[in-house]
Parts: sequence; C-alpha cells; structure tokens
Amino acid sequence: MLPHQYIDSTSGQVITEKLFADPVVNLLYSDVRENIPVLFKALTRPWISSALGFLNYESRLGAKLSGNNRLLRECKVDFGECLDPPTTLDTPRKIFERKIRYWETRPMPGCAGTVASPADSRVLVGSLRESSALWLKDKFFQYRELIGSDKSNWLEVFQNGDFAIFRLTPDKYHYNHRPVSGIVLDFYEIPGEYHSCNPGAVVHLATPYSKNKRTVTVIDTNVPGGSIVGRVAMIEVVALMIGDILQCYSSKNYDAPRTVEKGMFLKVGQPKSLFRPGSSTTVLIFQKDQVQFCPEIISNMRHPFAQSRFSLNFKTPLVETDVKVRSIIAKLNSHKMEKK
Repeated sequence: MLPHQYIDSTSGQVITEKLFADPVVNLLYSDVRENIPVLFKALTRPWISSALGFLNYESRLGAKLSGNNRLLRECKVDFGECLDPPTTLDTPRKIFERKIRYWETRPMPGCAGTVASPADSRVLVGSLRESSALWLKDKFFQYRELIGSDKSNWLEVFQNGDFAIFRLTPDKYHYNHRPVSGIVLDFYEIPGEYHSCNPGAVVHLATPYSKNKRTVTVIDTNVPGGSIVGRVAMIEVVALMIGDILQCYSSKNYDAPRTVEKGMFLKVGQPKSLFRPGSSTTVLIFQKDQVQFCPEIISNMRHPFAQSRFSLNFKTPLVETDVKVRSIIAKLNSHKMEKK
C-alpha cells in the first residue's frame, strides 16, 4: 500500500503518516463496500458507528483490547500541555477529548485580516472556480450537497469561493477553535452517514465530506471587532465512530461553555466544539477573492518528492501540511486591502 506523507509546517520535513486501522479501513472501503454493500451500509449508520465508538474508545474493555499505553505512545501525547494529569487519561476517549493550555502552547497573532487554523490538523486548500490554479472539482465534496441544497442564500454567497480542508487524525487534540471573529448568521445541522476520513476511504468513496453528518456555522466577519475577511462558513464533519459534535464555545479558556446560536459574537482562537473520538474533518469556505492562503501551504501541496494517496488517486499534486490550531493559514486578499 502506498505510504501517505505530509509536510511538517515547523521543520519543513516530509513525514510518513501512521494511519490508524489502515488495513481495516481499506478492507471496508474496497472489498466489503464492493462485495457486501448491505454490511458496508450498516457499518456507516449512526447507531452502529456510535456503538463501535463506545467499544473502542470509551469502555475499559476497549482500552485493554486496543492497548491504552500503546495508544498513548503512538499518539505521542504531550502531557506537558494537558490540563489534566496523565493518570486520568485512562481510556482512549479521554485521550482524544483532552484539554490543553492552548492560551500558552498555541500562541496566536491577534490581528484583523487573518484566518487561523481551527484545529491541530493536516490541511489542503482549494477553489470552487474553474479559473483558479487551486480548482478541485468534486474531489472531496460536492458544493451544493456540503452546504445544503436547500440553502440557496448561502450557496449564492459562497459560489466560486475558496476552501480549506482540515483533517484531524486520531492522535490530535480534538477541539475545534474559531478561525475568525464575527457574528453568527446561521447555524444548522445536516444529517448523513458516518464514513471514515482516512485518506484511503476518501479516495475510494466519492465526495465523502458532503455525505457525512455535519454542522454548518456561517459567520459575518465584517463587523466591529471582526476579522474583516467577509463571510465564512465553518463545516464540522463527523466520521466513523464519531457519534456527535459537542458545541461548547468558551470566550475564555474552557470556561462556561455554551452552544452556538444565531446572533452570538464568536472570538477567533476560542474553543467552539469538540469532536467525539476518531478522525474527523473541518471545512472552511470563503467568499470569492476574499482571502489568500499562506504560500507555504500552497507550495507544500506541490511538493516534488512527498507521496500522497490524494495526489496518486486524484491525478493532481495534493500533499497536506500539518498545522497547529490558532496558527495563521490565510490573510485578507491583497487587492481587498488596497481598496481599504
């Protein structure tokens, strides 16, 4: 099986990713999907996915079967940044739902006109317009399906816009943080399946991110105290064995968490939601010509030597960059800045 590699944003090194349960995922999305479609469909249903998640990540039996100490070693959890002592992280679920001192360990430049990474994740960027060098038509999602085919107002707002896909692996810190500051214009959930976000599953199943259950938050950043990068859609996508996305916005640390509602002002860099265990994905969509992605991310996507399953299967260079939550991934388009 082809290795899947990414670029570390700090060192610039090419790193081979250890894909958790890779043989199982490849079996499920190739042989089982093709030869036993009824079983495949059942395994990606909500209640089955939740039951598998409980067994693997929450129960003491699951911790023993998966080897909790081995999982801790493989995940390379930095206990120095965790709020809770290591002895309390006694199940895989607690490892994945750990809290960190992000205000110390994930510093963030607090300036308008920038977009922060919503998660510790591996990122790819693209465009919805054919004239863009970053055009990726229907590789990871179908636009109308992802936003919601009945959301004509938002489909028009973000038409021909740009997007960033953040893939959280099982070892990552699993809180999503706000990528921008602004006022919530809309917040809604779209039902769907629970497909894996493993690269092998993504390339076997066409446009999986718009088929999975997901939550959409639309925010206006062109308001007092906002990030001033237009309107931004944040789509949180569940995956296999992730039963829910807990909305828990906190304006300070993790204090007094609240669910997201229309009209709320959300501050960039603050915790917004928590994915349940496993791997999962967050997608940001920006209005046309509003932002410019960091050149390092674009350059890394076209790395001449890194091997990516996305590149091989989609016949275009698509190498991910590993980024930290609250790090800058885009800035206001320079043309927009000149007009200001």
